[in-house]
Amino acid sequence: SAPCPQWPYCRQRCSYCNFNKYVVPVVDEAAVRACLVREARTLLRLSQVQRWVLGGILGGSGPFGACPQPPHPLPYSITSVFFGGGTPSLASPRTIAAVLEAAVGTAHLPAGAEVTLEANPSSAGSSRLAGFRAAGVNRLSIGVQSLDDAELRLLGREHTAAEAWGAVEAARGLFPGRTSIDLLFGLPGQSCGAWARGLEVALGLCDDHVSLYQLTLERGTALAGKVWGGALPTPPQDLLADMYQTARAMLVAAGFRHYEVSNFARKGALSTHNLSYWRAEQYIGVGPGAHGRFVPRGEGGCSREARVQALEPDAWMREVQSRGHGTRRRVVLSPLEQLEEVLALGLRTDEGITHERWGHFSPHLSLEAAFGAPGEAEALQQQGWLVLDGG
Repeated sequence: SAPCPQWPYCRQRCSYCNFNKYVVPVVDEAAVRACLVREARTLLRLSQVQRWVLGGILGGSGPFGACPQPPHPLPYSITSVFFGGGTPSLASPRTIAAVLEAAVGTAHLPAGAEVTLEANPSSAGSSRLAGFRAAGVNRLSIGVQSLDDAELRLLGREHTAAEAWGAVEAARGLFPGRTSIDLLFGLPGQSCGAWARGLEVALGLCDDHVSLYQLTLERGTALAGKVWGGALPTPPQDLLADMYQTARAMLVAAGFRHYEVSNFARKGALSTHNLSYWRAEQYIGVGPGAHGRFVPRGEGGCSREARVQALEPDAWMREVQSRGHGTRRRVVLSPLEQLEEVLALGLRTDEGITHERWGHFSPHLSLEAAFGAPGEAEALQQQGWLVLDGG
């Protein structure tokens, strides 16, 4: 299982962001910390992830049949932890350590398990990063977004290109081979040439993992308002496709494996945690607005549920304090819904969906039976859009 604690606070709101985040004058960090710890313990106990559950996917008869019990109880096992947000690098290392200690005390966190923290360059100084490393973090994901000051201003980022450069260099010193950077493309007015030049600069700075995201104009954001109001140009779809293909070619030429739609890694530095999403494994969302997918065996559940925690931090804290967790919504996923997720997520990766993984969710209908028969799938295979092979 993969816990995903969320720190919902930021110092300012970026012009393109519609995430569940909050800019407040003062954060009662001790109260938030206590609630993150309590909810992590509650949900880990509820999930009862056992070590016989391989990477979070149920063995036995799969998630649809009877609930097989392991031959003998073992400690719950966690495969990875990911601190997202918001800006979790604004939390103190003490808070990160407390959540990890709660996980270790409730479940089994193997030595060397990936523990990732998302960080903004403006809150990623060397001493702070060293504090996170001492707390148990061993991988960083830094929201660089751009190394051009004009683009950063357009995006409403609080850091400069120089600060981003310094933060990545400091991170690489502390987390060598385990520092990832995020970059955005498709900004209003951005040319393919400017994007390629910026990426070339980033390749001179980056470590062994890069995430590329096409800018999405989200309703209600300042940037979308300017574009839709005509103050900024709308990026043409063909240009966006050219930018993506250009970046893909540059990164592959630099030795990166394009292992997921938006993600590139070299020297085996794939994100274990994100792979658990794309492989449709179980994960536990902890904190305001967090999402989870797991089987609540602790209360006798046999089916995977989609869970969402209360969005607003104060309401979430009240619920955690009163009942141990702030789950607002829980929906039992049908077998078909689970298979749709296995497909939609697995097709994002270069490994695709293995027969073995499909079999965990569909023990009675094989991949061959589902997609090898005539019909729409056959047409997709003939056109080269779908490959069905021994893997």
